[in-house]
Amino acid sequence: MGYKFDNHMKTSLLTDALAVVIKNRKYPNKKLIYHLDRGFQYCNPKYTQFAENNGIIISMTEQYDPYENAIAERINRTLKY
Repeated sequence: MGYKFDNHMKTSLLTDALAVVIKNRKYPNKKLIYHLDRGFQYCNPKYTQFAENNGIIISMTEQYDPYENAIAERINRTLKY
């Protein structure tokens, strides 16, 4: 739905990419759940607050468990196909 390229993974890059997602949403009135791993930049309060302020529900592993993330990724793959 959106992307941005650069040579870093700072919060500002992610926020810019998420702004593109918000702008390009096909169904802006529908609930949007966004699954992320627990990368440091994704846990930044500036990023999570930006997402929440735009009506996005963040889905993230709870205990840094890689198996938990794998299950969510598998579900996402199933939904895509």
